[in-house]
Amino acid sequence: MMKKFKIKPLILGIFSIAFSSATLLHAETQLISLKFDQKNFTVKTINVNGSTLKVYAYEGITYVANPVDKKYQSINIYIPEAYFEGQSINGYNAQNAPIFLPNQVGGYMPAEPGTLEGRRPPIMQKNNAAEMPKANPPEGNALDLSKNQQRPNTIASALAHGYVVASPGARGRTLQNTQGQYIGKAPAAIVDLKAAVRYLKLNDSMMPGDANKIISNGTSAGGALSALLGATGDAKDYEPYLKQLGAARTSDTIFATSAYAAITNLEHADAAYEWQLADVHQYKKIDISMLDYKIQRKEQAGTLTVDQIQVSQDLQQQFPVYLNTLRLKDKQGQSLQLDANGEGSFKDYIKSLLIQSAQTALDQGGDLSSLKWLKIENKKIVDIDYDAYLQYLGRQKLPPAFDALDLSSGENDEFGTASIPAQHFTAYSMNHRTQTNRTMADPKIIAMMNPMHYIASHQASTAKHWRIRQGTLDKDTSFAIPAILVTTLANQGNSVDFSLAWNQPHGGDYDLNELFKWIDQIAHQSMK
Repeated sequence: MMKKFKIKPLILGIFSIAFSSATLLHAETQLISLKFDQKNFTVKTINVNGSTLKVYAYEGITYVANPVDKKYQSINIYIPEAYFEGQSINGYNAQNAPIFLPNQVGGYMPAEPGTLEGRRPPIMQKNNAAEMPKANPPEGNALDLSKNQQRPNTIASALAHGYVVASPGARGRTLQNTQGQYIGKAPAAIVDLKAAVRYLKLNDSMMPGDANKIISNGTSAGGALSALLGATGDAKDYEPYLKQLGAARTSDTIFATSAYAAITNLEHADAAYEWQLADVHQYKKIDISMLDYKIQRKEQAGTLTVDQIQVSQDLQQQFPVYLNTLRLKDKQGQSLQLDANGEGSFKDYIKSLLIQSAQTALDQGGDLSSLKWLKIENKKIVDIDYDAYLQYLGRQKLPPAFDALDLSSGENDEFGTASIPAQHFTAYSMNHRTQTNRTMADPKIIAMMNPMHYIASHQASTAKHWRIRQGTLDKDTSFAIPAILVTTLANQGNSVDFSLAWNQPHGGDYDLNELFKWIDQIAHQSMK
């Protein structure tokens, strides 16, 4: 039986469902109730860092009334038992606990909701083929989530810290229905995450946790979606898709966004990648055959061909033009720009981020003496040989890094349609495509997958709090991409916590203690 916690009026709303076979693609015919079922839970006991915690697990909840695929359009909600007993954890209770919203998306693939029993493995750059096995719970009644793991279970750690956790699933680019039609191409994933947020807000009075303090979290493509979720609150562009699915008629704005290694701003990511790595011609390309709990990675080394170097130079020249149109300013109000050769204050800003990251590592006792591209004097990083650093970092992707000329990238696949597996999404790749019969994605849908189109406009409500991390060894996208995102956010008056994580490859959730400290800070500020 439910214990007492906050009571608010619950407005279920009347759903006006517009059916479109092109978009819904044989969705469920019987509408599903969006009322949270308080009694449909199991009690699970977890052990986190030596402490035992009982959790009410509400799993497999469909968050739209007219789902296309229940398996992925579902959410798992985990609530500490203490909140049903009138107790508190770390100063949080049933009324004010933030709701942590980690998605499990990688590579824009279909993603099931996160669970206590399993964990999303870290996305990492490997030098050989490897499989990441799904974590199995130990025998017994309690799940020990603190031992024998490469990193802590994010969901369990968040629960132990006092958050309510709601982990949504989302459709992805490879998902097909029984008729062979694709049902997870853009903008399906972000629409699904928005629908999950709406479900939580609709049922705010029915469960512990404060739906006005939803903090999204994701890594790589999941990080891009987390950023997109934070940037596009209540944007009208997504409303027809949400309406067709029978999403709750409530707001989808969120309180804060956490994003790791976010691969975003795809229209300009190719140019940014070549601005950074045009002089790096040797590569170690990672071919990924599966993005799930089992990941097969194969490394292929080589050198750019003459044609590929030309593509790289073409794209490199595009980046300063784009960057300068943004009119970005640093914290001192100085313009961040580049000249035609790619030199200027923006490049100096990127170098300063790397120096700050190295300094943090040095201050924490790291031995950086072997890194000859760093200039260290009296335990201070005074300079970095940026070009030497980029050679050290290396190239992972061939030009174009994202909109492949032969439509072979996951991002090409993401911009397909119900009947077209993959499409181009930049003018350059469309004009230089290797097959003449290929098509360009709908410009509106391309824009709907890029937070940059919404942050500086009045089309959407942007989350006020942001935490962005990218590793200094991350070769999946240019450092310029997160730098542009956070600078745009800051220039628009948003609170931004951004840094490059020293010696971290492509991955996320590697600093949960720091992440939770940030959440606590912004959550407590909102209580004042």
